[in-house]
Amino acid sequence: MLATQASLRGVGVGNQEATVAAATVTWLLRDGTSMLGRIVFAWLKGNKLDSEAKKWRLFADILNDIAMFMEILAQFFPTWFTLIVCTSGIFKSVVGVAGGATRAALTVHQARRDNMADISAKDGSQETLVNLAGLLVSLILIPLVTDSPALTISLFFLFTALHLFANYKAVRSVVMETLNEARLVIVLRRFLRDGHLLTPLEANREEPVFLEFWKMLPIKLGVRLQEVVQSPEELHSALIRKDAPFLLGVTNGCICVCLAAHAHTRDEIRAMCQAIWLRDMLSPSKQHHGFWEMVHKSHKLMDAEFDRFHKGVEAAGWDVTRTLLDWDEWRLEWKSKVE
Repeated sequence: MLATQASLRGVGVGNQEATVAAATVTWLLRDGTSMLGRIVFAWLKGNKLDSEAKKWRLFADILNDIAMFMEILAQFFPTWFTLIVCTSGIFKSVVGVAGGATRAALTVHQARRDNMADISAKDGSQETLVNLAGLLVSLILIPLVTDSPALTISLFFLFTALHLFANYKAVRSVVMETLNEARLVIVLRRFLRDGHLLTPLEANREEPVFLEFWKMLPIKLGVRLQEVVQSPEELHSALIRKDAPFLLGVTNGCICVCLAAHAHTRDEIRAMCQAIWLRDMLSPSKQHHGFWEMVHKSHKLMDAEFDRFHKGVEAAGWDVTRTLLDWDEWRLEWKSKVE
């Protein structure tokens, strides 16, 4: 309500010198940039929203509050008003995609009896009830804040602090039994350190809920062959066994994994475990020196430990029939030469 009131004042509501055409153009530009932002964001980050649902859920809440704060401030900068509200519109379009998609992912998690429709309906009713309460509070606040920018901004920061705290606690309370990269990193490192396998509750408590926009050595899964090997010699080094379900390599500062067409969920988890171990072992200075020896060591380590790890993970309560690892769609098929 506070942001909407500020936007209406910014486009000229209550100002006799403002024109309908100028307000319409501003509104159209804001809506147009929002549509473009929605398309571009879905193209760039759509595949991350399942695997990092908690992080993107909280990020959407933070970005939504930033967008509303920009709308409140825009009225004080008439020269830059259109640019500010268009930028705010882009932020809100990202919020719409990230928030809606992560809500769907969390609904799947909450639908314990495959009752997604029921969960969605009740979630919608809860949101409607909260919005109705907010509407009633807004009717009380409008006369108080109409001519008081200081009170408007003070109330905004109060409500924003409460909103972000509540959403942080809500995201923290979610316990997902499906392995994504962050949870698998936590479980694997603890297993390799002392042999203890964390339960979903324990691992979810340690899982970070804020996005990391830069990683020292990111892992790319399900890539094309040429992103892993560039020569027959490297292919020979990467292909440890003729029936190997995946290949590992380092290209352009990323650990890349090629997945075979016959690979199963178990193979996906093992490939990710080896990639995580390699990332922990490789410093930037070692990425191009002795990498294939490290790959061979990772194969030996997983040959010795992965069966025990996989059985222990399943016994600890994790769902190993599917994963939330961020795999791309490329799959490879290789055959041995018949002599």
